[in-house]
Amino acid sequence: MRKAFGTYPGEVSFDGLGQSYPSPDPAHTPYYTSLTTSIVYSFPGYTGEGIPDNAISAGQIIKVPKDISHRAFSASFLVSGDKEFYTAAANVTFAYTDGSASSYELRSLDWFSWLTLNRGEIIFPFRFTPAGVNWNTSHIFERTAPLLPGKTLRSITLPDVPDGNGRLHVFAISLWEGKASVAVQAVRPTQKWFGIGEQIVEVAVNNVGEECVAGPGITVRLDGEGFTTTKPGALKRLCPGDQKIVKIGVTGSPNAPVNVSVIIDGDTSRQVFDFPEVEIGLTEWTSELDNLARHESPEWFDGAKFGIFIHWGVYAVTGWGNSTPHESYAEWFWWYSTHHPQADPSEFYSYRLRTYGPEWAYDDTFPDFTASKFDPKAWYFVITSKHHDGFALFDTGLTSNRSSTHYGPKRDILRELFDAAAEYQPSLRRGTYFSLPEWYNPDFGPYGFDQLPADTAPGTISWPGVLPLNPYTGAVEPYTGRVPVDDFISDVMLPQMRILATDYETDIMWCDIGAANATAIFAAEWWTATRAANRQVAINSRCGVAQAADFDTPEYATFASAQTRKWESNMGMDPYSYGYNSATPDEAYMNASTLIHTLVDVVSKNGNLLLDVGPRADGTIVQSEIDSLREAGRWIRSHGEALFNTTYWFVQTEIKGVGLDVRFTQKDDAFYILFLQKPVLDKGAVRVPAPLPILKGDKVSLLSVKGGEDLVWNLSSSEGQRVLNIKLKGELLDIDEIPGINRPFIGTAEPPQNATVTTLNSAMLITTSLLLPNLGECQVDFVRSYTATND
Repeated sequence: MRKAFGTYPGEVSFDGLGQSYPSPDPAHTPYYTSLTTSIVYSFPGYTGEGIPDNAISAGQIIKVPKDISHRAFSASFLVSGDKEFYTAAANVTFAYTDGSASSYELRSLDWFSWLTLNRGEIIFPFRFTPAGVNWNTSHIFERTAPLLPGKTLRSITLPDVPDGNGRLHVFAISLWEGKASVAVQAVRPTQKWFGIGEQIVEVAVNNVGEECVAGPGITVRLDGEGFTTTKPGALKRLCPGDQKIVKIGVTGSPNAPVNVSVIIDGDTSRQVFDFPEVEIGLTEWTSELDNLARHESPEWFDGAKFGIFIHWGVYAVTGWGNSTPHESYAEWFWWYSTHHPQADPSEFYSYRLRTYGPEWAYDDTFPDFTASKFDPKAWYFVITSKHHDGFALFDTGLTSNRSSTHYGPKRDILRELFDAAAEYQPSLRRGTYFSLPEWYNPDFGPYGFDQLPADTAPGTISWPGVLPLNPYTGAVEPYTGRVPVDDFISDVMLPQMRILATDYETDIMWCDIGAANATAIFAAEWWTATRAANRQVAINSRCGVAQAADFDTPEYATFASAQTRKWESNMGMDPYSYGYNSATPDEAYMNASTLIHTLVDVVSKNGNLLLDVGPRADGTIVQSEIDSLREAGRWIRSHGEALFNTTYWFVQTEIKGVGLDVRFTQKDDAFYILFLQKPVLDKGAVRVPAPLPILKGDKVSLLSVKGGEDLVWNLSSSEGQRVLNIKLKGELLDIDEIPGINRPFIGTAEPPQNATVTTLNSAMLITTSLLLPNLGECQVDFVRSYTATND
């Protein structure tokens, strides 16, 4: 039975294991309006015994009614995957009456996630288990697929998801249609601001017509009672099938939801779209979950695109995680070696025994964590202020003495790093990774939990909150520097988060693990204080409260299509470890070519890349990591305008196959085509088969290539597909002009200063940015770099 919603434990088995969602809020049924996109869905909710409430995606063909098929602009889905730790994904296919087709990767994270790492469009406070309630949140996710403009949709074929990753459940499908050529889909007040008190309201504008918005473009403003538009939005280019988010500044705060008119002014026309009951105004932050859900990632974070993650702590002393194919996170050395054999895939137990002997304890690493060669001026970072071992790199005040200020280097490493950033890179954003629980702190005991399934690791308590036993002798190991407290959350976790927020003024609270927490209290306090100080900050998806998550944080991941919700892929330059791993050979580290390709791919899909390095115990970094970062930095400096402060293209995110591997990004006055492999010249032209927003009078150039300015181009059609043909001399494809620099350019919230920027009044710059960084062959399988010296 295809049922998801129950009213008591064991009533429904959504996942085949006797678990289910609770019945939805009656306010969400029989129709649900997305808080993100304003799409309206038919959403059944609890249907009673024997009546299905969802469909399991298995290749079903859905015929589209003729009365709406010719007007459909996009298709949106409410979906979820039913297997924990897995992502259910496959392509949904859209067939049109002219015989053409398009596809979109329809994917869903698991419906519930261990310790609340996901945030869906619809969030449920718990899930029913066969015999009770689990208070980790459960989720339903929203995905929106663009449809080909100017075509009549005939049918939708749901994906047939491969075995092993769980089933993909579809709760609702909604086709959005517009009655005007340029139409407004949504008005969404954010809690972000341009200037003090100037709220940003986002307006989703769709082109459902047959002509591009061009020339002077259009302006967009809002009108309504109790507020004033202070900063109108503008669009220079919007072509059929495309959607852009226009940001408008308003001041004022009505006491209740108001009717809002969106006024779009063109060169000779005006359109007005009315939206009822819109909540304008910057909210007062409270710890109520619905209130916290209104926060989101700030503008600077969305535009920054690239950051460096630093995993550094006493685990750098052991510095071992085995090597591929048996590599595991080196920063988990203590945990893996203690949890043998149930959870030790990489033989940490035997390595620890032969290297340190049976009497050794983890805290014996403290004296060897010296930081003797640590130079705080050298890094851009989100740094591990405290990992799961409880050893902090900052002054934790009266909460604990288990830190670098008391042991090892006896230095406040975080303070030195933050001070150096403020002095040498004042515009640099500073983030702090913070593990909410501590593996073996006895004060965490009342909140201890089991991470591992009982059938695969019987008898283990993953996060016990009790002192660990030496795995060889059975002796109790010390927890050096612990200060006994009454309650771990109120006396350790929350005060330490407050210290990072107020004393160190972190810009990103990058939590990990979730578990029991005080995040709702912390978030309300922090967001209130930072707004008063005119600072816009962010919380990631791992702080244990889904509603407070500003962005998602998948590990070692990318996607086939753009994600509407902001996300940040975090991965190590080490193929499978964040902390320093002495067992990793130099050639296994990510090289510059792979770094660039990954960054471009992630950015083109609305993501940021947080790339990790793991310093040694003395503070030095593996030379191959340094070399790759510097080499990638040179490319980024000369091509960064195609990455930083860009947005994804709604219509299409990539081209793969037929000799092309292409991504797209854009700004208000520029569109970027990024090739991940050398394009093949066809009769002296590079051909890009995509409905690009290019019009007569636009200029096409190669970014950062002398002789590649103002290229000759034309448009043609092939099998019903629009094709951009760019005339090029072959030698231009072998040029990669990289200005010499004295230091690495590794991510920034601002575009590179020496990038070529062209400003046009009525035409758009189409910049074809070639990824030819002279970096040698790539070391991973999913992409291969082109170099000017290769045949």
